[in-house]
Amino acid sequence: MAEQNFIDYIRVFCRSGKGGAGSVHFYRDGMTAMGGPDGGDGGKGGSVIVRGNENLWTLLHLRYRKHLLAKDGVNGSGKNCTGADGEDVVVDVPLGTIIVDEETGEKLGEITEHGQTGVLFAGGRGGRGNQHFVSPTNQVPQYAQPGEQGREGWVTLELKVLADVGLVGFPNAGKSTLLSVMSAAKPQIADYPFTTLVPNLGIVSYRGHRSFIMADIPGIIENAHEGKGLGHRFLRHIERNAVLLFMIPSNADDIVKEYHILLKELEMFNPELLDKPRIIAITKCDLVDDELIQDLIEPELPKDIPHIFISAIAEQGIQELKDLLWHTLENG
Repeated sequence: MAEQNFIDYIRVFCRSGKGGAGSVHFYRDGMTAMGGPDGGDGGKGGSVIVRGNENLWTLLHLRYRKHLLAKDGVNGSGKNCTGADGEDVVVDVPLGTIIVDEETGEKLGEITEHGQTGVLFAGGRGGRGNQHFVSPTNQVPQYAQPGEQGREGWVTLELKVLADVGLVGFPNAGKSTLLSVMSAAKPQIADYPFTTLVPNLGIVSYRGHRSFIMADIPGIIENAHEGKGLGHRFLRHIERNAVLLFMIPSNADDIVKEYHILLKELEMFNPELLDKPRIIAITKCDLVDDELIQDLIEPELPKDIPHIFISAIAEQGIQELKDLLWHTLENG
């Protein structure tokens, strides 16, 4: 997807509808000049609602729709007629969207399933008509309730990509190439850093007609947790991945150091990321011979983390990587 079409953070103004006012009315017909109270209730104001849509990938459709305004409820009327409810505003969002009240910082909702809905601002309740206020001492109430005011405010919608496997690595580690080989995704690929500026998703086919989703997260740089290199925009997408695949090129100056830098960036951003299952993939192994791998690279790798040597260009170790990822996904 074109970079300009991927929007993962946006502010919108929301306002729910005001409830309709109750009616002050008394029954009249050809035979009755002044009957009892029959004022109807006001209708409920419309609400602002978000709904999950698995076919959406971005918040782009809200870029030019910055105001979500629900309709007011209709006032009640005579003959106990209740006013119509105000029309809701329902806006579809991608799965993985979090909604936060900008003023209070309160999390208003999180959409993770198709069809899931969440009310951001409920509409105001309709006022009760004068028929509700009859009493032995007040047979002709001359008042009714006004409608309840709606709510309004700015909210932020923040998308965090949902995927089974997230690719973690410095720029130019081969993440986009691996995604293009393992799935039908066509990310932009070039031999220079920061080719990928937005997350890319791909569906990886596995044995027995099974599949899992892999996300190419834009390259992390050192101190990304402080916001460097758009770090916060990149890192938050990793929070929704079940398994993290650390990708380090075989020609890196210090493979173990790169791994620990990446690990530290995740920990500084969100320590809970370290609880996710991790796998290390040493990429671009077509650039080094097998003897160098065995003698220099393998002994340096952490013993408690599964690792694998691959080359996306030469398609070496790709099926073995799929097997390892599937096993990790199945067993947590």
